[in-house]
Amino acid sequence: MAEMTEIQERPVTTPPLSLTESAAAKIKQLLAEEPEVGVLRIAIQGGGCSGFQYGLGFDTAAAEGDLSFEQHGVTVVVDPFSAPYLQGAEVDYVDTIQAAGFAVNNPNAVSSCGCGHSFQVDEGEAPDDAAAGCGSGCSH
Repeated sequence: MAEMTEIQERPVTTPPLSLTESAAAKIKQLLAEEPEVGVLRIAIQGGGCSGFQYGLGFDTAAAEGDLSFEQHGVTVVVDPFSAPYLQGAEVDYVDTIQAAGFAVNNPNAVSSCGCGHSFQVDEGEAPDDAAAGCGSGCSH
């Protein structure tokens, strides 16, 4: 009879996503203005024009179960639900004549809204509360 092997949780050795140097510089600037926070939290939430939307915000620390990593001097935390949807994504900060803000380049998104704040993945359907399409008045 074969001996049963215990399955153990493996630590994450590579971050699920990356930050560009431009994004890290802007995040450090914003963190300096809010001393009560210390980490960038990136999450995926149901909603938006295409089914899912990105949530970027500051938090005091990682919560139990979060994936935590440091890149370009910024500590980033991602909850375990969001991590698979963000695998391989890159967070950038753009500042052009047309727009300024954070942009998420996500290889898992099969389509995205014109506003760039929401997306849809191949596996499964959009949540029931997602809006039907993105018009010119997108409120993401």
